[in-house]
Amino acid sequence: MISRSCKWLIAGLALTVLGGCVAPKTVDYSAYKQARPKTILVLPPLNTSPDVKASYSLLSQVTFPLAEAGYYVLPITLVDETFRQNGMTTPDDIHQAPPNKLKEIFGADAALYITVTEYGTRYMVISSETAVTATAKLVDLKSGTTLWTGTARASSEEGGNNGGGGLIGMLITAAVKQIINSSTDAGYPIAGVASNRLLSAGHPAGLLYGPRSPKYGTD
Repeated sequence: MISRSCKWLIAGLALTVLGGCVAPKTVDYSAYKQARPKTILVLPPLNTSPDVKASYSLLSQVTFPLAEAGYYVLPITLVDETFRQNGMTTPDDIHQAPPNKLKEIFGADAALYITVTEYGTRYMVISSETAVTATAKLVDLKSGTTLWTGTARASSEEGGNNGGGGLIGMLITAAVKQIINSSTDAGYPIAGVASNRLLSAGHPAGLLYGPRSPKYGTD
């Protein structure tokens, strides 16, 4: 027979598990649906990770998911050169520019502000993980209103299985992965996965479909 204290413990655990499955993030899309941006200006991402490659590694891969979502994205190289000609050479300076000024210069409907908070490889004795985490917000350049915010993470260890070969095998595998990841930009393909997760439309709390998508207006 189960004691009363055990019954309370089981009930508590059940509630905890159920609580963890309740209510995914809810997003207020009212301002987004009212603005319905067509063209997006992607600003060079801020980088708070230790890896200097993080900002432009992610920037070079954001156009595809945004275009797939149905938006026209201003060409990244053209935008970068325009900022340089206007004396803004760092993401920190660019993110401080007033929305109305960005509207005046580029004529875009909205700007995407991205921050990379994690990028690169960590060596953890018996494993070596390459991970990328980024947050983003979409801002209406006419009003300065934030239309949407999101975050995403991708890791080389997703679905990984390091159980084979025993402890020595895991140590060797981790060491080899660390050498390979340190000699190449292992974060680049992971950044591609993270950018797709962050900026794809059609999933809970994601971007709405843009006017170039056949699904426009269905979300």
